[in-house]
Amino acid sequence: MVADAVIYHPSVSHYLKFVATTVGRDKLLRTLQYFARFYAWYLLRTNGSAAEMAPWEAMKKQFGLVRKVLRVGKNVEHFRAAAAAADAKTADPVLRYAAVGRQLCYAGYLSFDAATVLDATGIRSLPAAKRLQRESYRFWTAGLVFSVLAQTYTLYRLREREARVDKKEGEGVVESKRIAIERAASRLQLTSDLCDLTVPLTALSWVGLDDGVVGLAGTVSSLIGVYSQWKKTA
Repeated sequence: MVADAVIYHPSVSHYLKFVATTVGRDKLLRTLQYFARFYAWYLLRTNGSAAEMAPWEAMKKQFGLVRKVLRVGKNVEHFRAAAAAADAKTADPVLRYAAVGRQLCYAGYLSFDAATVLDATGIRSLPAAKRLQRESYRFWTAGLVFSVLAQTYTLYRLREREARVDKKEGEGVVESKRIAIERAASRLQLTSDLCDLTVPLTALSWVGLDDGVVGLAGTVSSLIGVYSQWKKTA
C-alpha cells in the first residue's frame, strides 16, 4: 500500500530519529526563532502593520523561551566535556586547551542562563536577571571565540598536512580525500561560530547590528546545526 510505503520509508525513520533528540528539536526551534526575528525586522522596515508583525514577534519570543527552558541542566554536560578534553593528553595541545576553554565557557553561559529561567518565565521576579543574562552572553562570546580559534588552527594544520601529501600514491589520494572532508567540516563549523557571534555581541552592545543581520546569521547557523544533527542521526 502507498500509506505503508510512506510510513515505513527510510526518510521517515531518519526523521523520527532526528526529532527524538533534544538537539534536533532545539535546532528546528532555533531556526524558526531566528527566522522570525529576521522577518519581524523585515516587516518593520517595509512598513508592515502591527497585526502582521505580531505573530512573528510572538514566535521569536515564545520559541526563545521554550529553548531557554530546554537548556536547563545542559551546563553539566559541558563541565563533563571540559574534563574529558583536559584528560585527552595525546591531543594537540592547542586544540586541547581550546576545547577545555570552549566547554568551560559554554558551561558558564548555560549556568548563568539557567539562573534567569524563573524570571524569564514569569514565575518569580529576579532583580539581578539582566546582569546574569549579560554574564551568560559574555561566557557564550568567549566560548565561541575559543571555537573560532580552534577551527582556524585546524584549517592551518590541515593545510600543512596537505602540503606533505603525495597525491601520486594510493595512500596519498586517500589522505587527500580525508583532509578535504575534515576541511569542509571545519569550515562549516567556523561559519556557524561566526554567525552565532553576532547574537551575544549584539546583545552586549559590543557591535551595532540590527535584528535583520542577527536574524539571518542566526538562521544560517541554525540550519547548519540542523544539517549536522541530521547527518549524525543518519
